Amino acid sequence: MLSDLYSGKILEAAAAIPPARRLSSPDASATKTSRVCGSQVSVDLVMKGGVVAEFGMEAKACALGQASASILARNIIGATAEEIYALRDAMRAMLKDGGDPPAGARWSEMESLIAIRDYPQRHASTMLAIEAACACLDALELRPNGAVAKA
Repeated sequence: MLSDLYSGKILEAAAAIPPARRLSSPDASATKTSRVCGSQVSVDLVMKGGVVAEFGMEAKACALGQASASILARNIIGATAEEIYALRDAMRAMLKDGGDPPAGARWSEMESLIAIRDYPQRHASTMLAIEAACACLDALELRPNGAVAKA
């Protein structure tokens, strides 16, 4: 039911998205686009000491893409590459395979996106910001052992 898809928590997360801000000197940048709806998210990362030190993003996305991007943007500073890849893998499993939401306090808000699992055509837009962050990490060759590329 669409009311589940656009729940209060999802709309609140979308509304809380930080203002668009691109970094002037990122270590890496990536843009991801949903072929289904045309949503697009660009991400810039600066890594220092093995963690995200600066994050920039511009999201031209639907409410679902904005909600996910908002949660990522508000929680990514201080995250390691391993944590970000684990987030991506957990979100994929939650949406595609009925898995549990991402573990840990940093990503606990992602649970609000669980209703999207029933709408496969919306999975790509929900994953845009996370996939873009992982593409940045790939460009920096920070993929931990065992992490796989986009399936």
